[in-house]
Amino acid sequence: MTDSEIKDARPALVLTGASRGIGHATVKRFSREGWRVITCSRHAFPENCPWEMGPEDHIQVDLADPADTERAIDEIRNRLTGGRLEALVNNAGISPKDEGGGRLDSLHTPLTVWHKVFQVNFFASILLARGLLMELSEAKGSVVNVTSIAGSRVHPFAGAAYATSKAALAGLTREMAADFAPHGVRVNAIAPGEIDTSILSPGTEKIVEQIPMRRLGTPDEVAKIIYVLCTETSSYLNGAEIHINGGQHV
Repeated sequence: MTDSEIKDARPALVLTGASRGIGHATVKRFSREGWRVITCSRHAFPENCPWEMGPEDHIQVDLADPADTERAIDEIRNRLTGGRLEALVNNAGISPKDEGGGRLDSLHTPLTVWHKVFQVNFFASILLARGLLMELSEAKGSVVNVTSIAGSRVHPFAGAAYATSKAALAGLTREMAADFAPHGVRVNAIAPGEIDTSILSPGTEKIVEQIPMRRLGTPDEVAKIIYVLCTETSSYLNGAEIHINGGQHV
């Protein structure tokens, strides 16, 4: 058996938004468990990539561009080369700020920003899932949509477009769960709260005081739940949105 055949025999994950934070931790978690991880990002494959995967497992794509997203779907199919696509994790998300770095509310968010945020955070998720349905169905795979606590309450830092796109993604998760399950594909969501990443906004420490567990979550704590949702441990879980926020939602 050749090296490529061995590689193709591994379960495959397609992951958007892999360059930092939750995405970065998800790559490490799945790689550690022997999965092949195909990452999708608007950036080219970094020469100093911190994990073992090579450029053959990375696809540069602008998820804000529907046509480029469709091109990436075709490229993913080509890269699989007979492998089993057992999971799709829609983790990519953008939350633009105003010129001073402040929150963009519903009164001041330009229409062009609404369109871009929804294209990346919402429409790209359904485009990828529908485009890869045959491959996911053949593997009896799973889809995990990454929503947010901001999708269920007004957040002091997350903008209106981001928050409403995540609320829409939570609703889409339920619809997809009903539509994809007859094809053998489970669809669930995770809703992270305040996670300790490099993109935390100033003032987050005040929110921590209101979290029952009195601390931030770690990216790996989120990645562990994503992994569970993509494996047999959650074989009868479908249409759920799991809150990972230390009790912040209660």
